[in-house]
Amino acid sequence: KCKSMTIMAKEIKIKLGILLQKPDSVGDIVIPYNEKPEKPAKTHKPSLDEALQWRDSLDKLLQNNYGLASFKSFLKSEFSEENLEFWIACEDYKKIKSPAKMAEKAKQIYEEFIQTEAPKEVNIDHFTKDITMKNLVEPSLSSFDMAQKRIHALMEKDSLPRFVRSEFYQELIK
Repeated sequence: KCKSMTIMAKEIKIKLGILLQKPDSVGDIVIPYNEKPEKPAKTHKPSLDEALQWRDSLDKLLQNNYGLASFKSFLKSEFSEENLEFWIACEDYKKIKSPAKMAEKAKQIYEEFIQTEAPKEVNIDHFTKDITMKNLVEPSLSSFDMAQKRIHALMEKDSLPRFVRSEFYQELIK
């Protein structure tokens, strides 16, 4: 099993590498898309009602810029922000239209969060990791869905309750 995973990982790296190779002719050159750093959205302090909803809904928390920023600060204080960073990377990935950009971002997400010993490796089971790796042979908008759902569930079950008990959150609902 371990050997087949290694072979599959090499296969994925080769295929992603091919997709990211330099073009052979001027006709193949794609002008790089410069991602302008997004200005942070105007974040207003949430109403008490909004903040109280976050206790029961990770999705409501993640959809609120102020809530997202507070949650991220809390996770950083615990040295556990990789799950949220992975979730955000997956959300950004799903907005990509270009197959070449998708392959590039898929490789980046894989190397940063999924592969064993990745700098910000997220804690997903082997089955989910295997499925994600298979999905990356031909990247699509849903390549990371299973892993993202697992991480969302983990944050909901583990990180959210800790956040709700933290000073970061308690300050908001005073």
